[in-house]
This record gives sequence, C-alpha cells and structure tokens, in this order.
Amino acid sequence: MNAPSPVQCDLAVIGAGPAGLTAANQAARLGARVALIDENAKPGGQLFKQIHKFFGSEEHQAGVRGFRIGEQLLAEAERLKIEVLLDTAVWGLFQGPEMGLVGKEGVKVCKAKRVIVSTGATENPLAFPGWTLPGVMGAGAAQTMINVNRVLPGHRFLMVGSGNVGLIVSYQLLQAGAEVAAVVEGLPHVGGYHVHAAKLRRAGVPILTRHTIVRADGDSSIESVTVAEVDERWNPLPETERTLAVDAIALAVGLRPQSDLCWMMGCGFRHVPVLGGHVPVHDEDMRTTVRGLYVAGDAAGIEEASTAMEEGRLAGIAAAADLGFVYGPELSDLKTATRQRLKALRDGSYGDMRRQAKEELISQWRAAQ
Repeated sequence: MNAPSPVQCDLAVIGAGPAGLTAANQAARLGARVALIDENAKPGGQLFKQIHKFFGSEEHQAGVRGFRIGEQLLAEAERLKIEVLLDTAVWGLFQGPEMGLVGKEGVKVCKAKRVIVSTGATENPLAFPGWTLPGVMGAGAAQTMINVNRVLPGHRFLMVGSGNVGLIVSYQLLQAGAEVAAVVEGLPHVGGYHVHAAKLRRAGVPILTRHTIVRADGDSSIESVTVAEVDERWNPLPETERTLAVDAIALAVGLRPQSDLCWMMGCGFRHVPVLGGHVPVHDEDMRTTVRGLYVAGDAAGIEEASTAMEEGRLAGIAAAADLGFVYGPELSDLKTATRQRLKALRDGSYGDMRRQAKEELISQWRAAQ
C-alpha cells in the first residue's frame, strides 16, 4: 500500500478558528500557497458557537453575529482556493518546519516553509465534591451542545463564573429553553461586560458574587448543588449555605492557551496570568522565538474573538512578507492598519492590562534575539 502523498505549501496554518481562518485568508490574498489544518469535522472554531452580535466598531463587524462572520471567512477561503484539511490532527511539529498529520487517509507529512499555530484554548476545570458526577461540564461544551449540535445538555443549570463566557452562555442557555438557577462568582464583582449581566438580571437570573460551590449531590447524576458565601480568604461560610435544585453545572472559570506544539518546537514561553497562563513569547508581528513559526489567537494569549482575528491577520501578513510575497509601502500600510485595529480592541482598563502584557512579551522576544 502506497503512503499518502505529503502536503506541500508555502504556509501551513494549524487551527481553523477565527485566528487561523483570518491568517490563512490574508496570506493567500497576498499570494502564498496555504494549507489550513483542523482536527474538527467543520472549520470555524468558536465563531459558529457565537450566536450573539459582536461589539466594537464597524471595522470590527459590530452588530454581526459570530456565525455570520465565520460564514464570510469560510466563503473567502473557498474563493482563494485554500487547501483545507479537516478531521486532521497535527500529532507532531518538527524542525524544517515539518509536521506529522493523521486523518482519514492515515498518517502523512506536511512540509511548509512557514507555520502559524492558531490552536485556540482549553477550558480550565474546577474540582469540588461531586465534580465527577454526570452533568458537570465546561461552559464551552454546553455552548457547543446547544449552538452547534442543537442538544440541550440539561434543564436547570448553575453557572460558575461571571466573565463574558459565563454570562453569554447563561443567556444562550435561556434562549435554548433551559433554566439558569444562578450564576456564581467568587469575586466581589461581575467579571464580564455589564450589558451581558443586565440581560441575565432582567431575565430573573440571580448573580451571586462572593460565592462558591461547596458540593454537588446526586446518585447517578447531579440533583442539587450547595453554594455559600466566601470570606476575604475565599473560605466558604457554613452559615450562608443554600441548596439549589439543578441537573447541570457549567464551569466558566477561565481558559488557558492550547500551545503544546509551540512547546514541542522549543519556543520561549512566559507565564502571564492576564493572558491565561504560559504564553509563547512573540514579537509585534506574531513571530515566536523559533524561526519560521508564528502564533495567533488564544494560543498566543486569551483575548476576544475580534482580537484573535486581528492577530491572525498580522501573522498572515508577517508570514507572507517573510516569504517575499509583500514588501515596501504595501506591507507597511497593512501592518499599520491592523495594529491600529488591535490597539482599539485593547482600550479600557482590562484591555490595557492585556496590551501591557503583550508589550512585555515583545520585549522578551527582542531580548532573545
């Protein structure tokens, strides 16, 4: 039996979510031969879970629902004749750069002149008594079930975490026909945008700040959950315990970059809590410390989908430039416009923290050269 033919391209983009799709399209528009690789059966990543309208300005597609943006990106990738490899996992990334792929055709090799890692993020777990009972899931898993698979994974939820993910998924659970008994938040304030919190409160969902889960109870699956207030040291106060009847618990307690392939390649890393944990060190054009390897989106630090797309655009521009497809004033104009949009997305107190963190990563990259 003959081995499958190797995939050969100018640029391989690993991960077909918001960052990867945007990076692939940008590089292809500039003339690069691009292969886009994703382990899922469908491309688009988080965008097709996002039925809400985006915020920001018109240039950030404010007022457009996430899945519509995904449809636009996919249509452009098809028009640009990008080679899209689905149901294909990258099991190894090696010097060259080369990568090992496994999919429906078996194991094959991809040889690319440049590689962009845009593999997204992984949900953080939360351990508590009863957390292994059926019915405990990540908020992202619940969102996938209702918005992609059209399956309601529970009828009455407790949401843990009041960041944007927790608030948005809670509201989408209501839209899907579930009840949300409460949103529990350990901090003394709501973590996400108040416009999302206001929608929940108007729908009658209580948001319990300074609270945590004490335990989940049930025989073969979740039947109830006990929550309590916490003191200044995050210790539950027994006298404040209350029990809620629920059959599902969704955990929205943060994300961490999915950057294993960058570790495999020997990239420099830095632990940046505001960006979700260990992040590959990269420059302002998304180049890592390994020549020919770029990173974009949540794999480069946890931010919003709009930011992921702009980082993907920067990585696509940089890869195309390093391959000789774009240069001079056109290159300068493309980079300037993209960086301005990124800067606008990082305005405000929380965005400013992320901007400062990115600037520190850029300094680390320069020091490593």
